[in-house]
Amino acid sequence: MSYKNFPMVPRVIFGRGSFNQLDEILAAKRLSVNAPFIFLVDDVFKNNNELTSRIPLSYEDRIVFISTKEEPKTYQVDELVEDIILKTKAQPSGIIGIGGGSILDLAKAVSIMLTNEGEAKDYQGWDLVKNPAIYHVGIPTISGTGAEVSRTTVLTGPDKKLGINSDYTPFDQVLLDSELTKDVPKAQWFYTGMDCFIHCVESLKGSYLNAFSQSYGEKSFDLCKEIFLEKTYDASDVDSQEKLMMASWHGGMSIAYSQVGVAHAMSYGLSYLLGTKHGIGNCIVFDHLEEFYSEGVAMFKEMKAKHNIELPQGICAHLSDDEFNIMIDVALGLEPLWENAIGKNWKKTITREKLRGLYQKM
Repeated sequence: MSYKNFPMVPRVIFGRGSFNQLDEILAAKRLSVNAPFIFLVDDVFKNNNELTSRIPLSYEDRIVFISTKEEPKTYQVDELVEDIILKTKAQPSGIIGIGGGSILDLAKAVSIMLTNEGEAKDYQGWDLVKNPAIYHVGIPTISGTGAEVSRTTVLTGPDKKLGINSDYTPFDQVLLDSELTKDVPKAQWFYTGMDCFIHCVESLKGSYLNAFSQSYGEKSFDLCKEIFLEKTYDASDVDSQEKLMMASWHGGMSIAYSQVGVAHAMSYGLSYLLGTKHGIGNCIVFDHLEEFYSEGVAMFKEMKAKHNIELPQGICAHLSDDEFNIMIDVALGLEPLWENAIGKNWKKTITREKLRGLYQKM
């Protein structure tokens, strides 16, 4: 039997205020004065001098602010790569992503596409990347997605929503500074935290589960229970911020060695057709998945009630047959997720009618 040799993030700094060490980390990786670092930063920080003034710019380095109103697109990656190539004299020393899951995924994708020919859509799938990415650093400013540790970069392409899953995708360096998460609005904190919780449920209930993924998944699951069931939301709670950052890391590690399941497969369909953001999309879907994850869904509903979160209703109420079919096609295309959730014979029970019935509840 052959076992998959998965890459892990080789270097990580964890600690409140550790963002201040970014300068010394990058100085050792600068290739030349003509090879800049490109900082891809969530544009929510555009007028936030508290963060942007601390980004260590030298020589030709520059900040590119990126809107996260929509999920990352393959054409967006291609445009960023073209812009970088046109505006730099030499290949960049590295790409640094500062933001939530969308920004981290874009940073990973851009670093790959700077060394691989073609368009980002050509690499949506598993192990299609031929050349190592350039040096890339992930700095999350919200916790839950696991993008800081995963070997995928989730992108919406012209005909599917699917990640660039490869051994070259993970960051070379991650900087986990929980202080950067202190201004996250409550609803966003909940939706992204639930992305992490759902990672754990899907990993721990899946057929791909092994002792490695289980050990990470259980730790993350326990941290999520503590944060979302035992505590109330408090923007100044440092302990909760640090623990959610660790839950996100462990949740991402858990699915690296197993896989996600039904909620993620179906939320990709919502995202592809309706542009629903990943965290809230997972929540909308998971709310209706008692049949697959009865205990997890019951706990999710308890968390939702505790924090007074109301999910959008009826988002699929006015869709046409064609639109339902588009979502169903996207969801069914994610075969490893279904196999993990249901088993090798998943196609016998996961029919188009079954998925349409579930979507119609949302």
